Amino acid sequence: MRAVIAEDSVLLRVGLIKVLEMGGFQVAAEAGDAEGLLAAVAEHRPDLALIDVRMPPGFTDEGVRAAMEIRRRWPGTPVVLLSQYVEERYAADLLSANTSGVGYLLKQRVADVADFVAAVRRVADGGTALDPQVVAQLLLRRDSDPLARLTPREREVLGLMAEGRSNAGIAQALVVSESAVAKHINNIFAKLDLPVVDADHRRVLAVLRFLGASRA
Repeated sequence: MRAVIAEDSVLLRVGLIKVLEMGGFQVAAEAGDAEGLLAAVAEHRPDLALIDVRMPPGFTDEGVRAAMEIRRRWPGTPVVLLSQYVEERYAADLLSANTSGVGYLLKQRVADVADFVAAVRRVADGGTALDPQVVAQLLLRRDSDPLARLTPREREVLGLMAEGRSNAGIAQALVVSESAVAKHINNIFAKLDLPVVDADHRRVLAVLRFLGASRA
C-alpha cells in the first residue's frame, strides 16, 4: 500500500515514514503543509493519507480541511488525522462526512508501533480507527450534554425558537396546537436545567444553549 504523509515536524515525519515502512507501506511522498499534501495526493493517488491536524501557516485546522478536501476531490481515499491533543470536534467533522476509511489518532499512539500500524491498516482497508481517548471524550460529552435528552420533536421546536418564531408560528410550522407547543417548550426548559425565571428569559437561555451546541 502506498501512503502520503503530511507533518510539519521533520523529526516526527521521519519517524512516521519508518513506522509505516516497517508495517509494509510504501511512502510515496511527504509534505510539510496542506498545499504540498494536496499536490502529493493528486500526483500519487495513494492508498492512505496520514495527516497532521495542525500545519502551517496557521497551525489550527489546516490538516482537517485538507483531509475533507481530499475526500471531496478523490472520494474513498482513506485518511488518518494525527493530533497532539484530544480535539473531538475535528473527529466529528471528519466522521460527519463519511464513516469508512477514516481515522483520528493521537500522536502518542505512534510509540506503540504494532497497534498504530494495525489502526492505520484498518483505515486503509476501509475501516475506522478512533483513538480511545477521543472515543471516551465524545461519549462523555454526549452523556453530559443536556441537549441529548431532547426528543426529535423537542429539537424541532427548539430549532424554530432559535429562528425567532413565536408559539403560534411554531404551531403553524409543525401543524400542531399551541398547547402542544407550550408543552414541548416546558419540557425543553426542564431537560436543559434552565433556572425558573420569567418565560421570555428562559426562552433566550434555551436558544443560546442550542446555538452554542451548534457551533461546538
